Amino acid sequence: MIGSIDERSGDLGGLIPQFSSFTDRLLYAEVWERAGLSRRDRSLITIAALVAMYRPDQIRSHMEFGLANGITPEEMGEMLTHLAFYASWPSANSAAYVFKAVMEEGDAESPTNLGSPSLAGEVP
Repeated sequence: MIGSIDERSGDLGGLIPQFSSFTDRLLYAEVWERAGLSRRDRSLITIAALVAMYRPDQIRSHMEFGLANGITPEEMGEMLTHLAFYASWPSANSAAYVFKAVMEEGDAESPTNLGSPSLAGEVP
C-alpha cells in the first residue's frame, strides 16, 4: 500500500475518518494493488491525470511515489513535455516546477524512502 492518507495529508483521518478510511482501504489497498497494471504505470496515469486536471496540491506526493515506483527523472520530464501539448502548457509548467523541487530535495529524501513501508526499495 502507498501509505495512509494521514501520512500524506497531516492527520486528515482525525477530521474526516470515513474519508480517510475509504481512501486507505479502497483506493490504496485495492485499486493500487490490482494486478492489471504495475505501480509504475498507475503512477504515470495518476500524475498525467493530476497534471491535466491542474491539481498541484496532489502532484508532489504522486511524483515522489512515481519515482519510488520506478519512473525515471527522464521519463517524468518526457511525460510533462508531452502533457504540455495535450493537457495545457500552464498545467505542465506548474507541474514541472513541482518536479524540479522534488528533484532538488531528492538528495535529502530518497524517493524510495517516503515513509511508506510497502514502497521502500520496492519497484514493480
